[in-house]
Amino acid sequence: MLEPMIHGFILALGLILPLGVQNVFVFNQGALQPRFIQALPVVITASFCDAFLITVSVLGVSLLILSSFWIKTILLGAGFIFLIYMGWTTWNSKPGNEREEILKKFPLKKQVLFAASVSLLNPHAIMDTVGVIGSSSLKYQGEEKIVFAVSCILVSCLWFLGLALVGRITGKLDKSGNFMLVLNKISALVMWGAAVYLGLSLF
Repeated sequence: MLEPMIHGFILALGLILPLGVQNVFVFNQGALQPRFIQALPVVITASFCDAFLITVSVLGVSLLILSSFWIKTILLGAGFIFLIYMGWTTWNSKPGNEREEILKKFPLKKQVLFAASVSLLNPHAIMDTVGVIGSSSLKYQGEEKIVFAVSCILVSCLWFLGLALVGRITGKLDKSGNFMLVLNKISALVMWGAAVYLGLSLF
């Protein structure tokens, strides 16, 4: 049982480390929310979505879904719209009024919706889970496959929690708001870059 656990842990960690829309959004929420507990819905949503993608990938269901041209097109189109809107909102946010803006523009339902969209409509996340985690799980059967999947899911949960905590610490240290201003611009560019990638994938 040790081999699938270590394999799942290292594999999932390697896939989740690169800067992406999902990571940026979780970090931002940790940094900008007035209290850390208010960032937890985003952490839980991102973790749940990753757990869902990993589970369906290991079971082979996601491969069947993505083989449908129309379903794939709808997912990519919806992801494109979400990312363009999120990038615009992030680009125009002002550090001096961040927390007030969040309370008005990012209520709980909107936070959860955005977290779900950048998780489930993220082509990189889908391809990573289907192409890498799903394929890697084929070498395991029964309990070993379960251990492999749980190990991958655990990495996601711990990663998003840690990312939000680091964001929280960064937000408290950044009294001037300059760091968050730069981060918001970078975040918006990452989101728009992902949107362009999605748009090109439609053709």
